[in-house]
Amino acid sequence: MRHPPDRVDSGRYRVWPKLCRLYRTVKILNPQTTSFVGFNTPLETLQQSFSLSSTLRMRILNFLTSSIPLGHALFTRLTPSSPSFSLLRRFTSTMAAEDNLRQALSAKLSEVERQGNQVRALKQSGAAKPELNAAIEALNALKLEKATIEKDLQATISGGDGGGSVNKEALRQAVVNTLERRLFYIPSFKIYGGVAGLYDYGPPGCAVKSNVLGFWRQHFVLEENMLEVDCPCVTPEVVLKASGHVDKFTDLMVKDEVSGTCFRADHLLKDYCKDKLEKDLRITSEMAMELKEVLAKLDVLSAEELGQCIKKYGITAPDTMNPLSDPYPFNLMFQTSIGPSGVSTGYMRPETAQGIFVNFRDLYYYNGNKLPFAAAQIGQAFRNEVISPRQGLLRVREFTLAEIEHFVDPEDKSHPKFSDVAHLEFLMFPRDEQKPGQSARVISLREAVSSKDSKVVDNETLGYFIGRVYLFLTSLGIDKNRLRFRQHLANEMAHYAQDCWDAEIETSYGWIECVGIADRSAYDLKAHSEKSRVDLEAQEKYSEPREVEKLVISPVKKMIGLSFKGDQKKVLEALEAMKEEEALKMKTDLASKGEVEFYVCTLGKTITVNSSMVTISKEKKKEHQRVFTPSVIEPSFGIGRIIYCLYEHSYYMRPSKDGNEQFNVFRFPPLVAPIKCTVFPLVQKQEYEEVSKIISKSLTASGISHKIDITGTSIGKRYARTDELGVPFAITVDSTSSVTIRERDSKDQIRVNVSEAASVVKDIAEGVRTWADVWSTFPHHSSGSADE
Repeated sequence: MRHPPDRVDSGRYRVWPKLCRLYRTVKILNPQTTSFVGFNTPLETLQQSFSLSSTLRMRILNFLTSSIPLGHALFTRLTPSSPSFSLLRRFTSTMAAEDNLRQALSAKLSEVERQGNQVRALKQSGAAKPELNAAIEALNALKLEKATIEKDLQATISGGDGGGSVNKEALRQAVVNTLERRLFYIPSFKIYGGVAGLYDYGPPGCAVKSNVLGFWRQHFVLEENMLEVDCPCVTPEVVLKASGHVDKFTDLMVKDEVSGTCFRADHLLKDYCKDKLEKDLRITSEMAMELKEVLAKLDVLSAEELGQCIKKYGITAPDTMNPLSDPYPFNLMFQTSIGPSGVSTGYMRPETAQGIFVNFRDLYYYNGNKLPFAAAQIGQAFRNEVISPRQGLLRVREFTLAEIEHFVDPEDKSHPKFSDVAHLEFLMFPRDEQKPGQSARVISLREAVSSKDSKVVDNETLGYFIGRVYLFLTSLGIDKNRLRFRQHLANEMAHYAQDCWDAEIETSYGWIECVGIADRSAYDLKAHSEKSRVDLEAQEKYSEPREVEKLVISPVKKMIGLSFKGDQKKVLEALEAMKEEEALKMKTDLASKGEVEFYVCTLGKTITVNSSMVTISKEKKKEHQRVFTPSVIEPSFGIGRIIYCLYEHSYYMRPSKDGNEQFNVFRFPPLVAPIKCTVFPLVQKQEYEEVSKIISKSLTASGISHKIDITGTSIGKRYARTDELGVPFAITVDSTSSVTIRERDSKDQIRVNVSEAASVVKDIAEGVRTWADVWSTFPHHSSGSADE
């Protein structure tokens, strides 16, 4: 293809190859376009193909063809049937609408200003009343038109959610107020003013957390025959040095230059851009596009680029408005010393996984030297994060993690139980589809893992755990329509990772990452093996010996000792650690040149190695087993985040019978409800209270958490109090022979014998029977008090 006479250069990015693909896209979107043959058409022809202004179109092209994942992904492998075409149409349509509205608003603001100046001039000159009134009427009409444009623009910006951001804020506040008032959780050290990022769980919060963790153990540890461990929170520096946390577990911070308060640099920039785009309707369309570009590239901005943006937009410290420092890396781990001497440095662990990795050798032996196997751990983790007051339970400094490390042969990542979850269908968001205007779609797990054409999950074991995580979260009460699995973009994954997915739950804060499911390859075990010099490997024994060709590197200790003296050991280790490709190249160079330059990383310098110092050869050997470092599939659960999302998904309000009040309700499944049942004597009568005590003893013997309320408050108010705690069932004692059982959400009631009450509640709470089962089995009871 010959190049057209006028190439396109956006400044930083040469975009011609991508524009050619866009030409083809335009041709398909608009078949009437005939001037793209040979791609010999100037840019103006492309600009006219969409009903957009030329300046907006150039900004769209710059935006989409910049070196950010979403633009790059959009312009790869375009076909007429590709979702990218409809995506491009929606994207350009939305951007055009916003651009047109911003321009209309800018023009209308100018008109309002001119008309306002005219009204003021008429007043100052003492103009006649009819003339002044006409001018004022024209001004008011212009203001109404301005308000209409602002409303339309706000709807376009927010995706037409009709004030959804306000509703989300109201929902969050209602949930948080209820949780704190009913003591699900409270700020730690409250009487001393509290500490940001630290919270105490109250009685119902502890019960919910205990139930979630109990179900996690049942769902994963017991059903998958995992090996559970419990390791210390304090971790020696050498362990976290090997894992990379000491050097790389950092965030970019900026500091208030007057007060010294620290802030996450990317969070400040993100908040500024979002606030400007969502709340400042008067910014130009050019500025809006620029801010969207910044948001799109936020995760890959360097410290220098973040600092430039902060200065460019005049971002200052929240509250104080003081100037900010340049961004700098800050390690998120809490440092401490182990022992009174202070010589041994340690850290409060930022994750629980390292305790499992360093114990791999013993766990492998405990498991009979067999793979695959999984180890699990529940425990506290600590991160010295910058905390925003608006983040609540979602970003804390001490939190509970539940992590699984599933060790598997890197050459065989199939899973024997994958067929148990392959039929599941749920929202997935593959990396190639994470583009502007695109959202997650329902994909079957079988298709995601096994399909040749649409495979997006790397292997069966990873897919199996994605399916198990989905079942775990939905069983807790997470709304499946507000749960998605998002694949990490290439720039989000560590270099060693094979594939990574996050289970994200939608809340009033947006989409929140709650579970990470990653194939971390063999990185962690290799890193600890290298640092500790302890082999963390597995073996596969052959049924018959196999003849293999092995590379043999034989350093000559005497000659290396004479040349490198005290550095002999490090040189020997470096030579023996060479990979095959590097070693064979050294062999060739030594044969032709007699000596080679060799970099020793532990010395931090290059040395000269000659042919007398090392012998490199290939030998045929018989092997009885294969030795390898296992890969790791790691599901990691943020328990606190899951619980908060569960609170939001379970919360709703319903009116009282007379419609004068709104009652808070948590629709917790019995599985996680803090209290399974309440027992109410209908009125304060001695015989009813005695029956209540009998039922209470039966519930206790059955292991069912419950609460007796014998206050004189009306039964309707007692129901409302327990609904607010999420208690699923209420036993009301209104006779000495039978009682009613009320279900929280439907408010339906059945009547059962006193002797049956505890067993019925136990069966429903433990999932042996459903409410529908007992509703069809026992007589129904109708009572006005249930609706109060």
